[in-house]
This record gives sequence, C-alpha cells and structure tokens, in this order.
Amino acid sequence: MKRILIIFLVINFNNFAQGSVNEKIITSLKRISNLSFDFEQNVNGKIENGNCVIEYPKKIFCNYDNMNNKLLVSNGKSLVIKTKSGSYYRYSIKRTPLNYILDKKFLINEIKDLKGRIIDDKFINFKILKDDNEINIFFDNINYNLIGWQTLDIYQNLSITYIYSLRINQKLDKNTFKLPSSN
Repeated sequence: MKRILIIFLVINFNNFAQGSVNEKIITSLKRISNLSFDFEQNVNGKIENGNCVIEYPKKIFCNYDNMNNKLLVSNGKSLVIKTKSGSYYRYSIKRTPLNYILDKKFLINEIKDLKGRIIDDKFINFKILKDDNEINIFFDNINYNLIGWQTLDIYQNLSITYIYSLRINQKLDKNTFKLPSSN
C-alpha cells in the first residue's frame, strides 16, 4: 500500500510541476505585446544572423546581417522577403508556420494543453502540430521567455531560429511592419 501511495504522489507531483511551468510560461507570454531580439537562424546548415521585432499578433520585421541584406516583414496578413539584389517574395502568412509562432493567443491555448519537455535543465520545449506544420517552440527554463523555434519552412527546409538579447515591450515605430515595395 505504501508503494502505491508513493507512486501516486510522484505522478501527481510531476503533473503539478508541469502545470506550474506551463502557467509560468503563459503568464510570461500574457505580459508581452512586443519583442525585440537578435537571432541566429540555421536553414539546412546555412547560418544567418540579424535582428527582429515581433508585435503580437502576427507582425514581424527582421533585418538579416548578410551580403544580400535580406529583409523579412509581416503586417499580420502578408509575409514579404526582399533582398538587396531585387528578389521579392510575397506569401500569405497563413501559408507559413509564422502564422502560429506570431499568434500569442494560439501559443497560450496550445501550451495550456501540452506537456513540455525539459532539455538540459535549460530549455522547455513544446511540440505543436497544426495544419501540416510541426512547430517546436522553446522557452528559457529560468525566466520562461521565448528563446526560439524550429519548423519546416514553406519549401520544407528545416529552419532553427535561436533568439538572444531579448527586449520586451519596447516603444515601436508605427511604420515598422509596413510591407516593402517590390522595386
């Protein structure tokens, strides 16, 4: 009988601890209206760096520090990728995993029902499966802030984004998320 009681307590403690972590992440997300950060992105082994601003819901502006001076912008409906060389690509945000990553309400609702896994006592990972997208989203295990994500991009390339130098709720220019023209 003692053994059954101990097993019951251990299982319930683990469930309680997981719920507590989820609640801390949700609380952290709820207080955020925007994020500014530097990033390192690995797409099929090609590393790119830059900085981004996210404003919830579904807005992002990223400058890449590469020879193409790539720019990625979403106004919440469309996603544009533009390079200095003149390449210009426009997508509906709904066709990309960013549709979910940039939707704070979606993330909160998913995290409520998911069991995260702790990685190296540093990161908390949640795997989200939605509309043929597999999104792995990562949070810091100490302050519960977003630290990155892993997805397959629109061309089915593995894309891993690690964010650092995070700044929360900065004053933003209202034109930050204006889509660039194609010329």
